[in-house]
Amino acid sequence: MQPGQPDMQMILQQAQKMQEQLVAAQAELASTEVTGQAGNGLVQVTTTAAGEVRAVRIDPQVVDPEDVDTLQDLLVGAMQDAARAAQELQAEKMGPLAGGLGDAAGGLGLPGLS
Repeated sequence: MQPGQPDMQMILQQAQKMQEQLVAAQAELASTEVTGQAGNGLVQVTTTAAGEVRAVRIDPQVVDPEDVDTLQDLLVGAMQDAARAAQELQAEKMGPLAGGLGDAAGGLGLPGLS
């Protein structure tokens, strides 16, 4: 290795470590549940942070056969709230990993990775 050149072994070790962290974060997101709600909790949707719907809870007081539109709107609102919560958790868990290799490699002066 010439002076000033990046240590390729170190870069590969960092990439391996980041890959392991990424896999662990994805597994955690697949099992972590978030809940979205609408109508002050009258409708709740529970999903995994990866977006899989696990449960829907609807308070009986919002079930009105004459007003299905409101129930549908509340359900959509709760699903959107759950999706927002999942995205926030994904950003929290994956954000540091997503920028890691570019920062590490860019910091080592590798072309195209700064």
